[in-house]
Parts: sequence; structure tokens; C-alpha cells
Amino acid sequence: MHKHSILTPLLFFIFFGIISAQVDTKSELFQTLKQKDSLIFQEGFNKCQLIPLENLLAVDLEFYHDKGGFQDKALFMQAMRENICGSPERKPIRKLSPNTLEVFPLYNNGELYGALQKGKHEFYIQEPNKELYQTGTALFTILWIKENEDWKAKRIFSYHHEAK
Repeated sequence: MHKHSILTPLLFFIFFGIISAQVDTKSELFQTLKQKDSLIFQEGFNKCQLIPLENLLAVDLEFYHDKGGFQDKALFMQAMRENICGSPERKPIRKLSPNTLEVFPLYNNGELYGALQKGKHEFYIQEPNKELYQTGTALFTILWIKENEDWKAKRIFSYHHEAK
């Protein structure tokens, strides 16, 4: 009996670990969401191209930050304009930590409807006439949902922020 009670949970975790494994980094899904990540952060966060950023976000976006709290889409875009893009004299920059991006597909009756994307990112400050310097790191998870064959960020979690 004891052997059976240990074996059952082990088999459960092995089974669900296999069927919910991340997709291959060369897969179309991984590459698509990697590109979407780049649009959010490289274009939106780093270059302050806010219209393309806003178009990537679901109407009912929920953003959860372990230091800054909850924001809906309107508050998220306001924070981008005022905080991230508000001061060219001290511009925050985000970089994806190498080899940390993972994508996990979500299916409903065999049909792909969404994906979880997670990774680690590094934050820097760019000031005029100074070298870029790192200020911290954090983990992130994004719930992407397919809407009419397009991917929208529906829930974003930014957590485990650590200062450098």
C-alpha cells in the first residue's frame, strides 16, 4: 500500500509534466510569441512605440506587479506614458535574459487557444552621455490568448523583482 501511495503522485507529475512541456524553441508558436515579446518590450517599453504596444494588449488586460500592484489596460498605458516613457533623461530599458524564455501551449478540445510565456528579464537605465547600467531583474509570465487568429496579451505578471 505504501509503495502505491508514493508511485501514484510520481506518475501523475511525470504524465502531466510530459503533456504540458514547453514547446520547442524552433516551433512556430515559440517564434511567434518571442516576436510578440519583442514588440511589447523592445518596441513598446524600450522605444516607446505605444500604439503598436496597445494593439498587442487585450481590451480586458490585467497587469499584476509585485511592487506596483494591479493595473487594467488604461492604467498600464498611462504608466507606460508617464513612467517608462516620461523621462528621456533617465529611460528604463528592458532586456530578455538569454535562454530564459519558455512557451507552454493551452488547448481546449485539441484546439490551441492560448499560451503561457515566461522568462526572466533585466532592467537598465539609459542616461545621456552615460553607459547603460543595470538596476535589477525580475521574472515575468504572460497569458497570450488567440483572438481571431491574432495573439493578445491578456494577463501579465511581473514578479520577483530584485535590485542590482
